[in-house]
Amino acid sequence: TMSSPDEITVMISMEDKVYNVSKRKLIERSDYFRALFSSGMKESEEEVVRLQGLSVHGLELVLGFISTSKVHIDNDSLEDLVETASFLQVTSILQLLLSEIRLDNCVELYRLSDVYGIRDLMNACLKFMTCHYHQMLKRQEFRDFPSSFKQQIKDFRMKGNATVVAIGDFFGTPLPIDYHKVPSSMLRYDEVEQKWELLPSALPPDLVNVRGYGCAVLDNYLFIVGGYRMTSQGISTVHCYNPCGNEWTPVSPMNQKRFNFKLLAVAGKLYAVGGQSLSSVECYNPELDWWTFVAALPDPLTEFSACECKGMIYVMGGYTARDRNMNILSYCPTSDCWTVFESCGVHIRKQQMLSVEETIYIVGGYIHEVEPNKKVRQMDDMLLVQSYNVTSREWLYLKENTAKSGLNLTCTLHNDGIYIMSKDITLTTSLEHRMFLKYNIFDDTWESFRRFPAYGQNMLLCSLYLPNMLKA
Repeated sequence: TMSSPDEITVMISMEDKVYNVSKRKLIERSDYFRALFSSGMKESEEEVVRLQGLSVHGLELVLGFISTSKVHIDNDSLEDLVETASFLQVTSILQLLLSEIRLDNCVELYRLSDVYGIRDLMNACLKFMTCHYHQMLKRQEFRDFPSSFKQQIKDFRMKGNATVVAIGDFFGTPLPIDYHKVPSSMLRYDEVEQKWELLPSALPPDLVNVRGYGCAVLDNYLFIVGGYRMTSQGISTVHCYNPCGNEWTPVSPMNQKRFNFKLLAVAGKLYAVGGQSLSSVECYNPELDWWTFVAALPDPLTEFSACECKGMIYVMGGYTARDRNMNILSYCPTSDCWTVFESCGVHIRKQQMLSVEETIYIVGGYIHEVEPNKKVRQMDDMLLVQSYNVTSREWLYLKENTAKSGLNLTCTLHNDGIYIMSKDITLTTSLEHRMFLKYNIFDDTWESFRRFPAYGQNMLLCSLYLPNMLKA
């Protein structure tokens, strides 16, 4: 029995079982029964409503919900529950399922929403899989989807507003007055208003005061990897920021502690290249949540830089233990081997590198002419952008910014330009080391912004797609 004594009850039978349920609640909660009882059809007058073709367990769950407003949702009975709730049109159960989507049931719920045409549930499952894309990659039932579907989920992660984000230990103006309550955090740059705003997400406590870390964006997740603390040696820990959920989570650590290395995203994986007195290289696969060693650099390098370009990794500049590194090294992930791509007549160190199509942009650093017959000046500390085309192997010196320093920078590719900012800005920082600029790639011009984010140290710029709800 599923009703109180003073209510009109209806007997519902299926197979050899009979259930007594309050007629009022049936009409309230099931469009199927509401339509039946108001139809004036013969069945609506009969004492017993006979159902067939549904599962007994599913019917008991749904009738239980109609009577008590409670239902126990477990993965084994999802199909019975969704099928019966769809047939009897108990939309409040289907609404309830929207808040029950989890890693271990979202593929099944997606499949059922597709079979029974439950649009809201289907969209909620797509949204969940998009938000938890890397965790989904670890699940076999998600990996069994066609690759076009998985690509679509990955593409959904790039919806939202492409935003310049700064991370670091910030203190002081020009942020809002109440800012000092948050010692270390994340900011977003509003390009229309030309001002910085707080992102409502604090850095994990164990990332505070970490220097020399590697950072890369993969599938619109921001990874911060390794580094060192002033008080201790290098660290191997990995943290990941997911803008969809606006949350930080720890990820499997590297096999080796490393700092002053380069972290690059290439073809769905991360590569941690070198580091202080290290030649080793590790690769992170989000499907396995695991780091494995791959082919090492020919020599350990210091003060070098690297970037991804056309699916390859390019390493330039810096020093080996013996000498200047005058070679451009390239690494191919498919063959897992390093080769000397070519040698160059200019020595660079402490530069930043990024790429667009087949062009690598080299930002700042110390540039030193090695071959005297080449017309290159010694540009000790001036912000210069150069480009190197990996197809034509042609170098171009682009526009320099003589008023600014080319050292201690952080930069990111964002829309049509390279956004460049000083890594450390304190009250005593001189003007040439205080900057927030944009280099426009397509017309070789500089744009200067009034507002650097704040006084701060160890600042880092990146470009992320933020969902609209993360707007302050």
